[in-house]
Amino acid sequence: MWTEFQSDINDLGPESEQLLHDLFTTDENREVDFLERDKVRLEPSTKGTTPPSGPTEATASVRVRRGQQFFRQTVLNAYGIRCCISGINVARLLVASHSKPWRDFPNERLDPRNGLCLSSLHDAAFDAGLITLDEKLNVVLSRRLKSYFPQSSLEQNFLPFEGKPICLPEKLAEPDAGFLDYHRKVVFKRRS
Repeated sequence: MWTEFQSDINDLGPESEQLLHDLFTTDENREVDFLERDKVRLEPSTKGTTPPSGPTEATASVRVRRGQQFFRQTVLNAYGIRCCISGINVARLLVASHSKPWRDFPNERLDPRNGLCLSSLHDAAFDAGLITLDEKLNVVLSRRLKSYFPQSSLEQNFLPFEGKPICLPEKLAEPDAGFLDYHRKVVFKRRS
């Protein structure tokens, strides 16, 4: 069943997310969050909200990332709701980060092997190419990031993890070597 799901994850991921939503609520203005075991949290949705009026606002058309909630919950749960670098376990501070960027790789968007559970700070650094993982899944800091040292808070959040391996997720969501190779060679290299 898992193999079948994985082979059609771009269609079945958003579909399963909608079915799960409908199981707990019929309110389209709420989202279902399963980040704690045996607990369901209904979050207010940003869909369909009326923006405040005023001269500094305009109506815009936006693309909704279907399946993003599915991807986030899959990745965070695979990592035990802990940042794979720092071990932080506050769900609101965690991000399901993509090794191969969402915007450029539609076929890998929902693949949990394209995801890492990172704290917001480490996610921002990963997306900006300031950190990456080597072939052995050890944390690598870029020269650019190190150029901002000395800054004690920056050093405290990155130096202790340099050269250290990440905590691995459950077997089915282990990071894909090819996806991380892309991150190293494209995202990290152009900014290091």
